[in-house]
Amino acid sequence: MSSGFSPGFARRPLAALGLTGLALAAFGAGEPAAAQSVDDILGKKKLQVGILVDLPPFGVVNASGGYEGYDVDVAKLMAKYLGVELELVPVTGPNRIPYLLTNKVDVLVAIFGITPERARQVQFSIPYSSIDIVLMAPKDRKIANAADLKPLRVGVARASTQDTAISAAAPTGTRIMRFDDDATTAQALLSNQFDAIGVNTITGRQIQTMNPAAGYETKFALRHQPNGITLRRGQTDLLQWTNTFVYFIKNNGELDAICQKWLGVPLPELPVF
Repeated sequence: MSSGFSPGFARRPLAALGLTGLALAAFGAGEPAAAQSVDDILGKKKLQVGILVDLPPFGVVNASGGYEGYDVDVAKLMAKYLGVELELVPVTGPNRIPYLLTNKVDVLVAIFGITPERARQVQFSIPYSSIDIVLMAPKDRKIANAADLKPLRVGVARASTQDTAISAAAPTGTRIMRFDDDATTAQALLSNQFDAIGVNTITGRQIQTMNPAAGYETKFALRHQPNGITLRRGQTDLLQWTNTFVYFIKNNGELDAICQKWLGVPLPELPVF
């Protein structure tokens, strides 16, 4: 079975996957998106999609300075089926919702886990991907369950699903250390800044390959995370189109082809709500 990474990712250090502040600042000077409906997007002839670019293979900056990955390919298909130009807008975990709510993007295709807490601010399409969130640590560190985290330092990406899951599960006394994104968190683990990491299995596999001698392993599962394309509340018309789009590409094989390309496995069974 494939390791879940395209060959190029194995050669890229995590530090190279981060987004520079200059790139975000440059975007902030642009015109805001204001599309609330399909007609709005058709009228401006452009779909502006927020994507994470620090989490391969879902989103990454390639050697040419462009963006590629699972989420990028899904965004490209969205624009194709709408018949409009695509503008990819890099976002981070903490600023995903602010970018959406302040109209800097029309939608997010950004590995956004569907949770009731987030649904108070935004709305989600039916899932188009899924990942698992786990607790990882070196093999020689004895961690059987969340109760064993009390004396430890646990690293997570700020405002991520793993942040939420660890915050809910860890007993009082656990020191939770929050970093800006998955790449920074992984680098902090590799430099021994904390004892264990809450992480998705995609980044977890990359950590294992970057330092095999450390013997990082999954200690226990925190959460299964279906991901939805994310919209502002009130974008009812666009949500209906997006759900139709996801349903269609799941059934015609295009979404499975994206999953095979970037994860090396068939598209898993995704819940429908």
